[in-house]
Amino acid sequence: MYALLLSIIYVAFVSLGLPDSLIGAGWPVMHGDLGVPVGFAGILTMIIAAGTIVSSLLSERLTHRFGVGLITAISVGMTAAAMFGFSVSGEFWMLCLWAIPYGLGAGAVDAALNNYVALHYAAKHMNWLHSCWGVGASISPFIMSYALGANLGWSGAYRTVGIIQATLTILLLLSVTLWTRVNPTRRDSEPTAATDDATPRKHVPLGTALRIPGVPLILGAFFAYCAVESTAILWASTYLVTDRGVDAATAAAFASLFLLGITGGRFLAGFVADRIGDRLLIRGGFITVAVGVALIALPLPTDVFALAGLVLAGLGSAPIYPAIIHSTPVNFGRRNSQAIIGIQMAAAYTGSTLAPPVFGALSSWVGMWTFPLFLAGLVALGLVMSERLNRRIAAGSAAVEADATSPA
Repeated sequence: MYALLLSIIYVAFVSLGLPDSLIGAGWPVMHGDLGVPVGFAGILTMIIAAGTIVSSLLSERLTHRFGVGLITAISVGMTAAAMFGFSVSGEFWMLCLWAIPYGLGAGAVDAALNNYVALHYAAKHMNWLHSCWGVGASISPFIMSYALGANLGWSGAYRTVGIIQATLTILLLLSVTLWTRVNPTRRDSEPTAATDDATPRKHVPLGTALRIPGVPLILGAFFAYCAVESTAILWASTYLVTDRGVDAATAAAFASLFLLGITGGRFLAGFVADRIGDRLLIRGGFITVAVGVALIALPLPTDVFALAGLVLAGLGSAPIYPAIIHSTPVNFGRRNSQAIIGIQMAAAYTGSTLAPPVFGALSSWVGMWTFPLFLAGLVALGLVMSERLNRRIAAGSAAVEADATSPA
């Protein structure tokens, strides 16, 4: 049963990534068919992001009440319904309506699955599972391309993904009992938090979770990382073309390598994650991204270093997200992890949503040359926040050990 549930979770992570690239891949055709400006894609993404933030913050309460298996099935079912809704939408306002269940479903399942894996599986699985998300996100543009080429239209691509999501929903509903019957032992090299025990978990209110020492630090680190990732994905190609004079086709290819670096890097990180540990993965990831950003910023006559820096930044980004999630039960206790991971997801979506338009405004005002400086500031913020959290946790562990060894 252990292997069966793990297989289902892997498939679920691939499914999580499938809808995420469809709007971007299909929008050049969609906006023309719907008769709306190109910029209206931002309205859709904002609605989806708002839904994911809300459901992420509610995930702890919902999972505590209904269980992770049922929440996962219902959430995937909501995204399936949204995909079918997109496929039959003939007006932009209809897409906006269907974007609501899409966002709500995506946020809830993301937080619930991440917490379950962080609690019950080793760090290598967290990295490989997030690599599977990248596989799903990479597949959906091909689905859109095939649908458009086969004269099925963009609605055919959404219908195909909806069928895949609906099939997974049925599979998840049939496997609901597995989530409570399978309880694998964590294989973590790091000790669990002192607050971790067998006491039945109770609902942890949002305000209580935010007041836990160190939580604001990890939220800052997560916000910074996701801001780096989303800004690089959206603006790297434009920077290479407009500021460095790189050929548009070459810039697009290397911008895609940033995403491939994240996907491949997570796959490779899975082989060493249990030996290295989450904290070193986070630290090493941020430092590697910083080196990559420095290479991008070098004012050299050749573009080789800038292109290599973009690939290196992708590889460095790879382990940060999975390691932050996987370390949450260790850092803050298993009973608090669902609430905190839900807040982390909200911080992640906020960073991913706000950073690209903020940089867009900054580049219009100051210039596209600020791209590596913008990324460097976010990387520095993420590294400082994560290192401050490490020192706080180390100090707390030392205090606990001192109390335990002191004479009565």
